[in-house]
Amino acid sequence: MLLVANRGEVAVRVLRAAADLGIRTVAVYAEDDASSLHVSLADRAVPLVGPSPYLDVSQLLDAAEGCVAVHPGWGFLSENASFARACSAAGLTFVGPSADVLELLGDKRRARELAASLGIPVLDAEPGSFPVMVKAVAGGGGKGMRAVHSAAELDDAVEACRAEALAAFGVGDVYLERLMPAARHIEVQLVGTSVIGDRDCSLQVRHQKVVEIAPAPLLDPVLRKALHSAAVSLASAAVFTGVGTVEFLVSGDSWAFLEVNPRLQVEHTVTEMVSGVDLVRTQLLLAWGGDVDYTPLDRGAAVQVRLNQTSGGVLSAFGLPAGPGVRVDTHGYVGYRVGTAYDGLLAKLVVHGEDLDVALNRARRALGEFSVSGVSTNLEFLRGLLTQDIVGATTDFIADEPVSGQLAPLAGTVVAVSEDSVVLEAMKMQHVVRVSGTVLVSVGDTVAEGQVLASGAGESTEDVISVDPSHVRPDLAEVLARHDFARPEAEARRHARGGRTARENIADLCSSFVEYGGLAIAAQRQRRSLPDLIERTPADGLVAGIGVVNGSRVVAMSYDYAVLAGTQGLRNHQKKDRLFALAQQENLPVVLFAEGGGGRPGDTDHSMVSGLDCGSFHAFAQLSGQVPLVGVVAGRCFAGNAVLLGTCDVIIAVEGANIGMGGPAMIEGGGLGVFRPEDIGPLDVQVPNGVVDIAVTSEEEAVAVAKKYLSYFQDSTAEWSCEDQRLLRHAIPENRLRAYDIRTVIDTLADTDSVLELRAGFGKAIVTALIRVEGRPIALIANDPKVNGGAIDADAADKCARFLQLADAFDLPVVSLTDTPGFMVGPEAERTATVRHLTRMVVTGANLTVPFGLVVLRKAYGLGAQAMAAGSLKVPQFAISWPTGEFGPMGLEGAIKLGFKKELDAIQDPEERRRRYEQMVAMAYEHGKALNVASVFEIDDVIDPADTRRWIATALAPSASRRQGKKRPFIDTW
Repeated sequence: MLLVANRGEVAVRVLRAAADLGIRTVAVYAEDDASSLHVSLADRAVPLVGPSPYLDVSQLLDAAEGCVAVHPGWGFLSENASFARACSAAGLTFVGPSADVLELLGDKRRARELAASLGIPVLDAEPGSFPVMVKAVAGGGGKGMRAVHSAAELDDAVEACRAEALAAFGVGDVYLERLMPAARHIEVQLVGTSVIGDRDCSLQVRHQKVVEIAPAPLLDPVLRKALHSAAVSLASAAVFTGVGTVEFLVSGDSWAFLEVNPRLQVEHTVTEMVSGVDLVRTQLLLAWGGDVDYTPLDRGAAVQVRLNQTSGGVLSAFGLPAGPGVRVDTHGYVGYRVGTAYDGLLAKLVVHGEDLDVALNRARRALGEFSVSGVSTNLEFLRGLLTQDIVGATTDFIADEPVSGQLAPLAGTVVAVSEDSVVLEAMKMQHVVRVSGTVLVSVGDTVAEGQVLASGAGESTEDVISVDPSHVRPDLAEVLARHDFARPEAEARRHARGGRTARENIADLCSSFVEYGGLAIAAQRQRRSLPDLIERTPADGLVAGIGVVNGSRVVAMSYDYAVLAGTQGLRNHQKKDRLFALAQQENLPVVLFAEGGGGRPGDTDHSMVSGLDCGSFHAFAQLSGQVPLVGVVAGRCFAGNAVLLGTCDVIIAVEGANIGMGGPAMIEGGGLGVFRPEDIGPLDVQVPNGVVDIAVTSEEEAVAVAKKYLSYFQDSTAEWSCEDQRLLRHAIPENRLRAYDIRTVIDTLADTDSVLELRAGFGKAIVTALIRVEGRPIALIANDPKVNGGAIDADAADKCARFLQLADAFDLPVVSLTDTPGFMVGPEAERTATVRHLTRMVVTGANLTVPFGLVVLRKAYGLGAQAMAAGSLKVPQFAISWPTGEFGPMGLEGAIKLGFKKELDAIQDPEERRRRYEQMVAMAYEHGKALNVASVFEIDDVIDPADTRRWIATALAPSASRRQGKKRPFIDTW
């Protein structure tokens, strides 16, 4: 077991490398770091206490109980020889050099002395000469470093460096070094005494690297060889083992040794990308005594960019770039509270390309894809930096900007922010700090005395507020009044027509709900008064937010037909965009009540011309295949509202609904005639044509069905019951020509009251239904022998293919109940484009990634049966048959007539010919019986029908844990 004695991104990096090697791990975390990602990645996590817990050797060793090794990461105790010795004394392998080597190379003064003794140039500071650099003898990361340009600055710089180094590394010693201006910072990566590569780390802000490039560009080959040789000489002299870096400054033809970092470095990733050597894996294998091949490759160029936080807060959005050659190492995630007590590194973007131009372009593209909300970062700075010519830049390329702004007068927790103030709470008292400029902290942040609060000039001023919790101030009273959305007259009209209000449907759907944009009003201030808009256009006609359905979060939104006929206005488009983005970021299903008349021409508060740049339809369509999309409609749903409805995976429509791509006005405007709304897309059209998945009689029933539908994508149920499974033994008539009710079979097989059939009125030759077996959600397809004798026509194939896409997208296992004579054939069938539609079902089934089980009830003939089996009897996780099963390459009667035509025609006597034909058919049936098919192992078994649930529950392996992101690009709307 391995203890990772660090936090944040490096802890995540080491924990993942250890997991890849099968090494169990222990993480440690401070009290204010409990939500950090590394805590959840370890096999065990141990809390630390005290003011500097990551520097507390005693606590770390206690946490290492049961471990055999300790990885120190970088920073903190990674170069501390005393810690390495304590580990050794405790019987722990320190993943890094020996304590003696750390004592030598971790002390930068001794390392410089060693370099000088080997004839390697060093930057000696002459007494009384300036400029110089004050540097901490231990650690790195730019901490404990100050450039000093005059004697007057020296004492303050020394004290500041000592304090910073002591806090960061537990050692406060410093030394002076001659400052080399206009120099490049070049590092050589080592494993033991072998050079893995080099990199340019010249782009720095306040001595902290922000961009690294590997290999170091524009470096003379002779100079590169000299730097490599010097690094190897130092490592050899120190008897160095493990992973480390030797750093140099280069100016023209001159160069000098800076320091050795006898540990893993933040920027190790760029060298990994070009060398092909996993440096953390190498460290662990060396520590475990294994054989390691760390021969470097020569693989183009790599660039690393460091995304740093500049304030604390909660990550409300954290979209990471992707694509070829893009890697992001981070401990961030949506919902993570980013503190300010530690190093500000939030993520490392590492890109690789066949040459440096490609790598830099890729870095620019990836930075453009990065999205971070909730905390301030240097993202915009990095984007601007990479627009410049940075290749060959020196360490002064980025001007050091002094820390400026308005500072916290005391330590405390941020409880409120506004444009001109930050409210800090300390010792149960709130302090209002007046500020100007941009506020740089967020509610929930813990700030230290002297920390920057805002970017404005001048000193912050403070006053103290006494709080009376029971007092409702006028501003709050105004807010509460605006949140009273009751409109009795509009509600009464809705109820009089037998309907419910938008808010009533949302309240019925969600056990808990928070509304986004409830205070929004229609964008019509140029033509209507503000009081009128507040009264008549609450929420701009769209109630939208995040709610809880069946115990899980969903995005729920409902157009409000009582507000401007449920039309789509500017503000409710913005609200949709906001909620769709949250659904995408947090993998939340969406339930949309879509009643409404489409686009709204009456909004005035905008500069749009066509409005075709509206992003709502695109954003909603992008959710297809990532999260379940449920559309519910009662009343009229036309134009843009119908587009959103049609994008949904399932459409639940209430009796009396009308759905159409254009309403009466649009139809008349197009010169296509004058129609009543009731004539456009009624349910007697939209159910049999397949648009509506489920028709219901009321909005109450629609909400209940929506809840039931969502439940299949949320979790298994612990409690369930089912019918007596012995009834299935009699479900298929003994007379093989007799039809039967497939829905009775499904209801008996499934858990009680767990069947939800989709598109029952369309493509009737196949039943598609969501069911449960022992509480587990299952997608079921079944042939209906009462329709076409079970033959699969074009509509049924389309319906089945789309249903299989739905199951695959959301990891639902599929069970196929097969009883089909094959695909529908003949001239009339071909008029429906069966060649394309039927093979759509074949292609979809063949590319499923979810578990699939086949149960043959009776007929399994030809290509139709293969389509019901996802392409072949050998594809499903199990292929079984009931005793009534019969198999063949095509319908057996047809096969006899076709295959033995000559023999039968040669029989002159019609009666004899008929008897011979019936004999041949009987033999074919005997040959194709399920028992005979199983005897040659074309199927896995012939079972007692009462055992079907046992096969499903046992042989269909549970799907993996819920995915993030998409498996399929989208779910076909048809």
